[in-house]
Amino acid sequence: MAILLEDLLRSVELWLNLIKKPQSQPNVNPNLDPVLLVPGIGGSILNAVNDTDGSQERVWVSFLSAEYKLKTKLWSRYDPSTGKTVSLDTDSTIRVPEDRHGLYAIDILDPDLIIGGESVYYFHDLIMEMRKWGFEEGKTLFGFGYDFRQSNRLQETMDRFAAKLELIYNAAGGKKINLISHSMGGLLVKCFMCLQSDVFEKYVKNWIAIAAPFQGAPGCVNSTFLNGMSFVEGWEQKFFISKWSMHQLLIECPSIYELKGCPDFQWQNPPLLELWRERHHSDGKSHVILESYPPRESIEIFEHALLNNTVNHDGEEIPLPFNSEIMNWAYKTWDILSSAKLPSNVKFYNIYGTNLETAHSVCYGSASNPVSDLQQLRYSQAKYVCVDGDGTVPVESAKADGLDAVARVGIPGEHRGILCEPHLFRILKHWIKAGDPDPFYNPLNDYVILPTAFEVERHQEKGLEVISLRDEWEIISKDQDAQGNTADEMSLSSISVSHEGTNNQSWSEAHATVTVHHGNEGKQHVHLNALAVSVDAS
Repeated sequence: MAILLEDLLRSVELWLNLIKKPQSQPNVNPNLDPVLLVPGIGGSILNAVNDTDGSQERVWVSFLSAEYKLKTKLWSRYDPSTGKTVSLDTDSTIRVPEDRHGLYAIDILDPDLIIGGESVYYFHDLIMEMRKWGFEEGKTLFGFGYDFRQSNRLQETMDRFAAKLELIYNAAGGKKINLISHSMGGLLVKCFMCLQSDVFEKYVKNWIAIAAPFQGAPGCVNSTFLNGMSFVEGWEQKFFISKWSMHQLLIECPSIYELKGCPDFQWQNPPLLELWRERHHSDGKSHVILESYPPRESIEIFEHALLNNTVNHDGEEIPLPFNSEIMNWAYKTWDILSSAKLPSNVKFYNIYGTNLETAHSVCYGSASNPVSDLQQLRYSQAKYVCVDGDGTVPVESAKADGLDAVARVGIPGEHRGILCEPHLFRILKHWIKAGDPDPFYNPLNDYVILPTAFEVERHQEKGLEVISLRDEWEIISKDQDAQGNTADEMSLSSISVSHEGTNNQSWSEAHATVTVHHGNEGKQHVHLNALAVSVDAS
């Protein structure tokens, strides 16, 4: 039945490809500065290229046969001599397609998918929006896909990124570049900024980081080390890769280790790995205690829990324990990230997601059912202590870029879904100057005003002209910690003005009431109600 379903879907996909119509390019604005989009983990199409005949197939993302392709083409082992993770399949090489000047690989991650499309739409909405603004693929709009299994500072990736910047700079006639990174792409850009600062300064004008885990995604990654990760949520998981198979992939990926909570960052509350354990006294009696392990100390738990982890590849049982060599590599990556300096002529902006419960600390076991065998943690269900964030990256981590930012703005939204938010489009358009200046954005005070409702009514009443106005908007402020107001607090102000003309010939009066509701994360909802009455005897 599964084979018949797969054949049916492939036939429908082929038919859809045949009837696809090429999309016309809206009006092109040649005066725009070029933009390079940099994705995060799992955000690039990967092809497996046969080393013998050059044939290739998409192995990420491919919902059809996804599990098989992951196991045969993407499972890998880390090589400490190069810092690179190498596929177990020695007959093919993983490459990122460069079609559409790099945009194809980060647009729709499974271009043939006919069901569950939202789960693999990555930069697609933003690319379409930017085309409306006048950006042209290959002239002012580019993408940088990469093998996300690798370290964010792998020399091979750094060299490719440098070559990409030079190519874009030349293609745009010597114009400097606007970098827009998402998620782990922010770590890649920051590593490059430190390791090749002269190239970065030469070619980059602005860098906008979106939902970047600058200090890691501790809750998400700690559970990934033990239980794996779901790339998609909901019913689509049935057609994709199991958490266990993803776990076996990621346990040998330097990138996932570099996303672990940074141990040297001064967390407001350190992210913990917690275990309910049963301990025995010398007299034979036992008691249950909650043990807490901060980032460095938690490594010992992972090493014990994954001591006997293995994977079967082509009939061979291959050990995949927690990799201490990758962990040491990650420590050096964090040192590089912490020492990065922003060139004085480059502007940096930070956008982070808010208003979603985001895993921060992870707990296994309970007081009534303590953990007795660490190796059973792989089969246990974790409980999370959550903080504010985008569902993956805590706000505290995303805001801690360590750079001199022009602006840091929080947008309510989910980690990947934030790339489809109209609020994001509006802010990006203003920052990269892709149109007329936004009258609702004030860069001096660094806040964004987003209108949500506007009504005006005008009528005559017994010789009087009456105008009523209702206006609502939301203010997103730069400094959430300096608002001085708690969530749900309300303030009310009113003002009245009047004017009387000469010889009592005309008269006008206006009253306005402004109500401000102070919310979380620096957001303020403002309601304006105004009434104006005037009479002109002439």
